[in-house]
Amino acid sequence: MIDQSVESPCVRNCCLDDNDICMGCGRHLDEITGWQAASENERRLILQRAQGRYMQRQERLSQTGFQGD
Repeated sequence: MIDQSVESPCVRNCCLDDNDICMGCGRHLDEITGWQAASENERRLILQRAQGRYMQRQERLSQTGFQGD
């Protein structure tokens, strides 16, 4: 049985960068497509990685003077 208690971080702003990372939620394309089959633990790990990617992107953007998500 697949545990559905960890919610998807999807913000319905799907736009992949050159590395297949979603600019809306920070997940890699493989993580997005595998979300439904992932266990609760796998989902938590995906969320941690996605948050790290998203924060890195925001930091890079702020260093260039770009304001926005």
